[in-house]
This record gives sequence, structure tokens and C-alpha cells, in this order.
Amino acid sequence: MKQELDIDRVIEMAWEDRTPFDAIFMQFGLRENDVKKIMRTRLKRSSYILWRKRVESGTSSKHLKKRSKEINRFKCSRQRSISNNKISKRW
Repeated sequence: MKQELDIDRVIEMAWEDRTPFDAIFMQFGLRENDVKKIMRTRLKRSSYILWRKRVESGTSSKHLKKRSKEINRFKCSRQRSISNNKISKRW
């Protein structure tokens, strides 16, 4: 069952534009191609196509090299409650 929760969390992180693929790799050990396979098999075709267009756009923050220099961290506002991660929420 934990594996299913992990897949749900990967999908949530992948769907969020601010979370780079590097963060998914650090937490789950999945490369970008692995995440794309999960998204392709778990999402409706139309949802997957929309997600891919966002990820591949030139302004996407999913790739750290394309990300604005002003964005210097990655974490979801619900990260601690979802993954029990102890990263501080203080600014």
C-alpha cells in the first residue's frame, strides 16, 4: 500500500509546476523518464498531454536549468503533512 501512496505523491509533485524533477529524484529515486511513464499510465490521455505541454514549455520550472534564478527552493506547502518531511516551513 505504501507504494501506491508513493505513486500518488510522485504524481502530485510532478503536476505541481514549482517542483523540479530533481526533487522527485531526491525523494523517490525516479528519473524524469520514469516520472513521465508514471504520468502517462496513471493520467487520462488529455490530462497527460496538457501536463507534457506545460513541462516542455520554455518557461517550465520543472527543469532547474530553465528555472528562474529567483526560485531557490522547492517544496509543497503541504509537504510535511503528506510525507512527514521535517523541512521547516519558516521563511
